[in-house]
Amino acid sequence: MNEPAAYRVLARKHRPADFSSLIGQDALVRTLTNAFESGRLAHAFILTGVRGVGKTTTARIIARALNCVGPDGTGGPTINPCGICEPCRAIAEDRHVDVIEMDAASRTGIGDIREIIEAVRYAPASARYKVYIIDEVHMLSTAAFNGLLKTLEEPPPHVKFVFATTEIRKVPVTVLSRCQRFDLRRVEAERLVAHLGNIAKAEGVTVAPEALALIARAAEGSVRDALSLLDQAIAHGNGAVEAEAVRDMLGLADRGQVLDLFEAIMRGDVPEALRLYGQQHEAGTDPEAVVRDLLELTHWLTRLRIVPALADDPSVPEAERGRGRAMAQKLGMAVLQRAWQMLLKGLGEVQRAPRPAAAAEMLILRLAHVAELPPPGDLVAALTQGAAAAPAAAPAAMPAGRPAPALPSRPMAKAVGESAPSAPRAAPAASPAPAEAKLPSSLREIVELVAARGDSRLRAEIVLYVRPVRIDAGHVEFSTAPGAPPDLANRLQLKLREWTARPWAVVVSTQPGEPSIDESEKAAKAAARAEVERHPLVQAVFAAFPGAAIQTVTPPAPAADPVETEEEAPAEPTEAED
Repeated sequence: MNEPAAYRVLARKHRPADFSSLIGQDALVRTLTNAFESGRLAHAFILTGVRGVGKTTTARIIARALNCVGPDGTGGPTINPCGICEPCRAIAEDRHVDVIEMDAASRTGIGDIREIIEAVRYAPASARYKVYIIDEVHMLSTAAFNGLLKTLEEPPPHVKFVFATTEIRKVPVTVLSRCQRFDLRRVEAERLVAHLGNIAKAEGVTVAPEALALIARAAEGSVRDALSLLDQAIAHGNGAVEAEAVRDMLGLADRGQVLDLFEAIMRGDVPEALRLYGQQHEAGTDPEAVVRDLLELTHWLTRLRIVPALADDPSVPEAERGRGRAMAQKLGMAVLQRAWQMLLKGLGEVQRAPRPAAAAEMLILRLAHVAELPPPGDLVAALTQGAAAAPAAAPAAMPAGRPAPALPSRPMAKAVGESAPSAPRAAPAASPAPAEAKLPSSLREIVELVAARGDSRLRAEIVLYVRPVRIDAGHVEFSTAPGAPPDLANRLQLKLREWTARPWAVVVSTQPGEPSIDESEKAAKAAARAEVERHPLVQAVFAAFPGAAIQTVTPPAPAADPVETEEEAPAEPTEAED
């Protein structure tokens, strides 16, 4: 009694046999075509890419192309193997003695590599080239890689190596430098849908276009994953594959339900959002899949907002394109970006939560609550415009009888910056006498001189530890802050004498002195921060956002007013100013 032939899955049955049937890898095919035509064939290739894009398949096609002899047995290496000659058929059936495949995931040691090193010395038994295909090569041990290096760099002329890996970063650079590298790309969804449609037609199966799009989207650019899912969908649908059956198989929510849920969340309609989520959960949709669908929808709407022409993508159903175009126009970029950040953080919470369904529900509640809040830019604008006229914006802790201070007409930063104390600055630059031109007469000028000479260590020590008592040309008297190095005065005196070619007297005083530059700047920053915290607009922001805190205070840029500049600049500096 004849037994029926064993069923071959689609991923094996429709595996490409030549480069013309290898989809989505145009750059690789073009490079190899030119190499074969010119006879510039590398001795080692390394193929990298995500799972299922065709790395091992490409390696076998290369082995066939190298060893094909043509139908008449007189041909040479060709980019289009005939598939008829004995080497082509033997390699396709995995029985050629000179094409050796090794799985590095299970044979990782130096002993396995020694077998290859010993065998490469012998000529092929029947083929033109002896081809070694090592899959998942990144799994080899360090000793195995080191043992392979010399043979890989100078193999016999009758040996070719083809490596495949999903983790190219784990392959040593010494190995990569000896190979010709090819990066296999993910296959675009459109090409994958067309490829799946052709295979379904060849198998005599009716598959809905929307079902093909769902399978291609779930495969994420992997042809093998797509074929495996199509195989499963055909079995699930018993010969006819519909979109609803694919959604049930993949545990996905209906795209229309995802749009309804997102619309309810963006309206702030909490009861409707919870009802729609409950429907999906009762239908068996995984909570993590719901959050991922919302993330994907947010990303798609953001792209539509930036490039409206993306709504014409034929792989998206017409109903979804119309709703997506309308939603993208209604929602602003700030709202979409905020939803993306919250969903991205919420996805991790759902994955870690002991009850993912409850975590997804809490995430939906947060999103719906935030949807009722205006964007941060609108809120700041409203606070800016209404702080002076609306005492209610002031914090509740303010005394009841105290009127709210009026908001200045100028920007907050400028108004606060003018009243905040600033760090001590050097006097305006004067035109000193020729003999005194190079002698600094203030601590700031000394710091500038030290910085100009490139002594960063001495400059930092002056800024941190020097508390000036009296400084003029040729004389420095200062006290030191805690932690100052004991030889600071001596080193400063030697450097000033060297840089100015004049004698200097640098002494450490017992008087307290003025604050150091670092202490002055810290005091100025603290005063500016206190002034900002007292500002009515900041108080209004604190009232609107409980728990908010000031991170940094940036002083305003100097006003570019020629009249004010002219009035402030003295005609001639005096001795007192110095």
